[in-house]
Amino acid sequence: MTPEFISLFTRPDRAWETIRQKEDANSLHYLFHLLVLALIPAVCLFIGVTVVGWSLVEDERVRLDAGSALQLCLLLYLTIIIGTLIMGAFVRWMAKAFEVRPSLNQCIGFVAYVITPFLLAGITGLYPNRWFAAIVLLLAGIYSTYLLFTGLPAFMRQRNSQSFLYASSIWGVALLVLVTVMVSMILFWHLRLEPTYERNTVENQGYSTEERPQEEPGGL
Repeated sequence: MTPEFISLFTRPDRAWETIRQKEDANSLHYLFHLLVLALIPAVCLFIGVTVVGWSLVEDERVRLDAGSALQLCLLLYLTIIIGTLIMGAFVRWMAKAFEVRPSLNQCIGFVAYVITPFLLAGITGLYPNRWFAAIVLLLAGIYSTYLLFTGLPAFMRQRNSQSFLYASSIWGVALLVLVTVMVSMILFWHLRLEPTYERNTVENQGYSTEERPQEEPGGL
């Protein structure tokens, strides 16, 4: 892990200054961070849906076959990358109204670092449980929001009087983009690629020692 990655969770104020300096020196500095961390949810989800599985009803375990799981995880990885690029473009477009002129790569880099908690939360894919995932993603969303509102003035070198409105606009657009790209990805995977599910039902062992009555042959 890079030093700025660790600093995002220990000293985010210093982390944003370091990140901006590195982005000024290398406009694609964020790329390694994004491409590597986006693997976390994809790889963990592949393991979770093929090995562990999930349960929607009692005594049933649902898994995906390897082919369907690979399709899902590749789509998830691409969706994260594409969604980050789209959000970066929106951040740059909205910057015109707030007297800042960041480059497109700087905006994409800013988004890539803001969503770091979400990418780490992808570890929940190892154990696909909707309540567990919801709690972890909620916590990740809260910390990502904190990074957004505290990091925007430092990264964009903007006055605090304008940064709150700018950050609020980014937050609202991000929610819309997140829902749109994720729903589109899931619908495409489910409707176009026709995934294969494997269901295992745990039989009730309480009747294993009881003999079932046998019907007499017909006509006798």
